[in-house]
Amino acid sequence: MQTVELDKIGRRTTRLGYGCSSLMGAMGHEQSLSMLEAAFDAGIRHFDVAPMYGFGQAESCLGDFLVRHRSDVTVTTKFGIAPPKRQGFMSLARSIARPVVRALPGLKKGMMQVVSKTGAPAERPKFSAQAAQASLEQSLRELKTDRIDVWLLHEATVDDLRDEGLLRLLNDSVTAGKIGTFGVGSERASAEELMGERPDYCRVVQFEWSVMDDPVRSSGSFRIHHRALTENFRILHKQLVADAAKAARWSHEVGADCAERETLAAKSGPAQVATESYRKNWDAIYGRGRKPSLLN
Repeated sequence: MQTVELDKIGRRTTRLGYGCSSLMGAMGHEQSLSMLEAAFDAGIRHFDVAPMYGFGQAESCLGDFLVRHRSDVTVTTKFGIAPPKRQGFMSLARSIARPVVRALPGLKKGMMQVVSKTGAPAERPKFSAQAAQASLEQSLRELKTDRIDVWLLHEATVDDLRDEGLLRLLNDSVTAGKIGTFGVGSERASAEELMGERPDYCRVVQFEWSVMDDPVRSSGSFRIHHRALTENFRILHKQLVADAAKAARWSHEVGADCAERETLAAKSGPAQVATESYRKNWDAIYGRGRKPSLLN
């Protein structure tokens, strides 16, 4: 798997990372750990999490994984959107919902929407130095580590970043070794505005983008992208079916017929990672024969 230097912090990591937003949601703790181990076995060495993921429990789950693998992987977490306050209720609701979802997978989307609304943050995040300090220390505890490689301001906007003490805290945390680097993780429009008006906060920028979107203007920021395919898979498949020459080029590069829907998913989908170990873990958790959401 290809690797990349992670924003000049002296660490290399894989170009493909694993997003942890689904941990501790429909999956329980052991199942979530199995998915992390499967991703690791597949060669992935970067893991992206946030305090709000998994209804407030994804960081802790990833921390259990890091106890075994910390020196081999890099980690991104975030500050800004707080985890839900009613975590006890959320945990109980999920434990009740999981067996129902396994038996009736068609109900999963609706049930998860209800649970998500119940646990949604009640107010806008406050991007202050004081709140950031508390969040950083909490994330270090949850992740069971003394250093976070990339720390992002989660869904920050230009108007949010007016506390000069926050930027000072970010730089001081790098100097102290608590974080390797920092940046912003927001929607593309906000990220581009931040790069223009708050460049000091934008050593790293993370936002949604795929090769089917308009090019991103050049900047000095290290970029991390997500949602590169999940919302565009059907569009990509239609393009390849309609353009035989493009399909032939893609098929030649990957050594498989990319005009075939499932083949394309297997070669490009994050839920597949082209490994038997990941497939076995998926089958163990969701049942043999069920397809990852990318294929639905």
